[in-house]
Amino acid sequence: MAMFALKKTITPFILPPGIFILAIVLVSLVMVYRKRWKLGLANLILGLMLWAFSTVPLANFLIQGLESDYSIPANPSGDVIILLGGGMIEGVPDLTGTSTPSPSTMGRIVTAVRLYRRLGLPIIVTGGRLYDDADSAVATIAKRFLMDLGVPEKLITVEDRARDTAQNARLTAAICRQQGFSKPILVTAAYHLTRARMAFDSAGMQVTPFPAYFLGSRNIPNTWRHLLPRAGTLNTSADALHEYFGILYYRLAGP
Repeated sequence: MAMFALKKTITPFILPPGIFILAIVLVSLVMVYRKRWKLGLANLILGLMLWAFSTVPLANFLIQGLESDYSIPANPSGDVIILLGGGMIEGVPDLTGTSTPSPSTMGRIVTAVRLYRRLGLPIIVTGGRLYDDADSAVATIAKRFLMDLGVPEKLITVEDRARDTAQNARLTAAICRQQGFSKPILVTAAYHLTRARMAFDSAGMQVTPFPAYFLGSRNIPNTWRHLLPRAGTLNTSADALHEYFGILYYRLAGP
């Protein structure tokens, strides 16, 4: 048991970002020892900030600030499901084609399918090529997975031009109006719902928010292991900061 705990403690400092944090802190201490106080302290603060963002307590604090207003509706109702794409992994082999949804998009797809099986509603999946040289649109890949998971093709509408959340909202709102939908259920990550709702409000479409998944752990006491730096935890902090900056931008400039 002691060896297992030791392995779990050492491993985060061998892998990124831990190895970089360790290097920054050690270099900073050498600078301070050599009386290069300002540069040494600046590097030390940078290293400690990177460490903090890579730990569970800070990542949870940031992400829960975005997720706390949302819960899974007990009896959701609407006339269409809007599925927001969240990226893809290009050019990789898959069971039924090439390229796959990113883990973020996959979580949204699974929830949309579970919701479809409960309510039997059609699905509008939105997401274009994030870059001009991308081999496919996110929505096209997501449609393939929706069909593989049992959603009939006739019930899937693909919006494959949107390149950000604001375009997702504008283009799918237009599709809803064209097809006569007025009560869409919006499926995306819980931390993304606030900004997504702002975008749909700006597009003149009221939606019922439905969190596909949550990232913030709730009611779990923090222990020493939660203070170890992890790449996945740093990514959670980065996702949260991205949303905070996006919300601020929307409030200042609009979607």
